[in-house]
Amino acid sequence: MKAISRIGHKAITWVEDVGLIIIAFSTIIAVGIEISSMFEARTVTLADLLLLFIYLEVLAMVAIYLDSGKLPVRMPLYIAIVALARYMILDMKSLDTWRMLGVAGAVLLISLAIFVIRYGHTRFPYSKEDNS
Repeated sequence: MKAISRIGHKAITWVEDVGLIIIAFSTIIAVGIEISSMFEARTVTLADLLLLFIYLEVLAMVAIYLDSGKLPVRMPLYIAIVALARYMILDMKSLDTWRMLGVAGAVLLISLAIFVIRYGHTRFPYSKEDNS
């Protein structure tokens, strides 16, 4: 029974690694496409820079996961904040008051979640032998 469990765990780990490599490769392709479109347009906008920043955060998240085997919870939250900021910048003229307040409220809630998680990690750190 242990051998089957070990084989299953190795198979799942292999699938995770392949998935992460696909995500990283796809992100690198997306960065190349974005840089190509900036060269074609001969301009760099704030929205372009924020999109590149999102891509870099995704690559950093993949690298951290490959190195440690753990996904930092705060990384997707940071990516969400940047994505919401990019959304607000791109659609600033077409956003009505309620939608703008909704996006701002979402950023505030995500920021509070990051603060709570960070506070929890500093106040109640994981023990060294805890692998979960």
